Amino acid sequence: MTATPLLAVDHLRVHFPVRGGILPRHSAALRAVDGVALHIQPGETLGLVGESGCGKSTLGKAIVRLLKPTSGSIRFDATDISTLSQRALRPLRRNFQMIFQDPAESLDPRMSVRAILEEPFIIHGLGDRSSRRLEVNGLLDRVGLPATAGERYSFEFSGGQRQRIGIARALALKPKLIVCDEPVSALDVSVQSQILNLLVELQRDFGLAYLFIAHDLAVVKHVSDRVAVMYLGKLVELAAAETIYRDPRHAYTKALLSAIPSPDPKLKREKILLEGDVPSPIDPPPGSAFGHRMGHPRYAESIGADLSLAQIAPDHWVAADPCCISDEDLATLRRNGASPC
Repeated sequence: MTATPLLAVDHLRVHFPVRGGILPRHSAALRAVDGVALHIQPGETLGLVGESGCGKSTLGKAIVRLLKPTSGSIRFDATDISTLSQRALRPLRRNFQMIFQDPAESLDPRMSVRAILEEPFIIHGLGDRSSRRLEVNGLLDRVGLPATAGERYSFEFSGGQRQRIGIARALALKPKLIVCDEPVSALDVSVQSQILNLLVELQRDFGLAYLFIAHDLAVVKHVSDRVAVMYLGKLVELAAAETIYRDPRHAYTKALLSAIPSPDPKLKREKILLEGDVPSPIDPPPGSAFGHRMGHPRYAESIGADLSLAQIAPDHWVAADPCCISDEDLATLRRNGASPC
């Protein structure tokens, strides 16, 4: 890395206890996030993709400390926030915010839009009633809504308009990082591009950094500087967006890319059909999770092996997994000593 990252996550784990029996007791753990390491530079967009249930949203919520990590570190602006109390976190929360997937659920229907957007200023003791009104009017204008929208309630708006309100709320305190948790997946296709364009404009105007979470690689193609691919709580590939789309190395990344619809009906693309079921995060396989799902003949070789990300090319990391990368790539990683990410 050439500069100090805005966000640095190292060996992050988020495990949820599973209780069972007649007298409920902690009998197992659901490993939603299991040893993730990544960084985001100021003004950068890191896309995070993977199937539903792979742990993307849990990772995003842990980064902004809506969930408490089980272990590992989260350093924001060189400050480790992973173990801070809620009281110690409060002044830092101005710098990192979150846009949620479903704006209908993330906006309180009992509060007017103006009250929703004023709330961050009130919590942090910023401004008086008059200045807050001006701030809210400015936020509404910036996301493409009239000032009169402030006097209405969120349920009176369309899905795209509600998401604009959610974006305005995240923008209110002028954060440095916004975690976008599938911000367009609940919207009509015709509205998705409008919201994506708005996010790009806001990043350009305010120098924002984004962690952009999606389950569809096509959605993050034009907004991400780098893309991280996640499977069953772990990262399996990480590279520049252009590299991921042009030269994917991991079998799971290739499968996700093959599912992207082509706008040209004459262009025939080989579809990679994923067989088997996703392993349980409560009882994950001891070796390659994707290799186990596919019944790969080299699965036994992956048991006990170090399957963490390793550098295969400049700024391109992939899991050193004998089930999921080519023999040539595996030999390269072993020859290079599997330099960790």
